[in-house]
Amino acid sequence: MVRAAGTVNRKVAVFGKAGYTGVQINKELLKVGLAPTFCLRPMYRQNPVLTEMLEPVVTALGYELLGIEHIKQGRHSLLRLYIDSEDGINIDDCTRVSEQVTGVLDVKDPIKGAYNLEVSSPGFDRPLFTLDQFRRFLGHRAKVVLRDKIANRRKLSGEIVAVGEDDVEIAEDGAHHLIPADSIERAHLVA
Repeated sequence: MVRAAGTVNRKVAVFGKAGYTGVQINKELLKVGLAPTFCLRPMYRQNPVLTEMLEPVVTALGYELLGIEHIKQGRHSLLRLYIDSEDGINIDDCTRVSEQVTGVLDVKDPIKGAYNLEVSSPGFDRPLFTLDQFRRFLGHRAKVVLRDKIANRRKLSGEIVAVGEDDVEIAEDGAHHLIPADSIERAHLVA
């Protein structure tokens, strides 16, 4: 996974160290590289204002916006965008998107308080935000965390065997679980 992060007044310096790519922003070092990712909110539960505001910006640059996470952390928050393209994503792509998105966020100011912006590739354990993304990965293994228990469990890990209009079917150890899409808290592929 490649990540670039930023704040309103940021200075970006890209360097390589110990197999990671890093970005220094306002004298704070953010290490980035291969790491697990999780999607905290599916696309249909995401902030529609942010999605409508940022998706055209990302698309105009030639990338696909996979999903957005807005994680509140006390007085600060983290706004993470996952992007992808047919050619894959590198640090320059993340930086390019970060610069454009920062401009839009500065003008429209949709987030109250301080926040860090992070732009990321999906990585090997790609987060799944939409039913269309589940469809793309039929036959692949995924880990799904549910809002409410199904079959007395909140965590399932298995093969994506079917995707309906409003649900996903996961096969796990010979059992098939039909999961309503609005019950999914987060999901990602298992590498």
